[in-house]
Amino acid sequence: MNIGNIQKIMRYPVKSFTGENVLKAQIMSYGIYGDRSHAFVDKTNKDKHLTITQFPEMVTYKAQFLGEESLDAFPKIKVSASDGAQYNWEDQALRKRLEKETNRTLETITYSTTHVPFPAIEVDNILIISTKALSELSSSYGEPIDERRFRGNIVYDLQDSGIKEQDLIGKRLKVGLEVIIEITKYCERCVIITVDPNTGKRQPKLLKQIVKERNNQFGFYARVIQTGTIYVGDQITIL
Repeated sequence: MNIGNIQKIMRYPVKSFTGENVLKAQIMSYGIYGDRSHAFVDKTNKDKHLTITQFPEMVTYKAQFLGEESLDAFPKIKVSASDGAQYNWEDQALRKRLEKETNRTLETITYSTTHVPFPAIEVDNILIISTKALSELSSSYGEPIDERRFRGNIVYDLQDSGIKEQDLIGKRLKVGLEVIIEITKYCERCVIITVDPNTGKRQPKLLKQIVKERNNQFGFYARVIQTGTIYVGDQITIL
């Protein structure tokens, strides 16, 4: 049964930076190729990843891959800051800038093209969000909600097929011609969604709204069953 199609594909080359819209993506065993494959390690916090939770302004940095994708090595990464400054991932100036802004000692880490370990997206391989849920939330919230707040990988259009979102949990979905994923659970939301992706400022009211309306659940986690390539516009069907 066809339940919808892909509206957007989002990839985040650097964990907690704003990512990039892509027209197609290679789905690896860990999720989208290169997703959360680069990160800052906080040496002052037990070598944990530095994230939006500790430093909300991370969302004001945008990261994107440049060049051809390969399993031998990731393409170069361009990082753009909100003040117009641009960096390569390898630039020590980027790390030093974040150290100054956070008052923390940081190191960078780059994972393998074939293995990005959890907690890349905390729970599972891919995070998917429906345009229907976004529309309903925007309506009840009283203003449009930027889907970037939820840091999903796939934004899909849930068609009027009689299937409700909650019916998808436990189901296997075929995405496009090759990829198969299994919906495992709802995504439990945290303070990250309160951070404005343009300014880095917090707006706590949104999280309270989701707690009230949706039991603090928005979007689904999915694990990869079969790898392949997906494209914007691909159909999503229940197997």
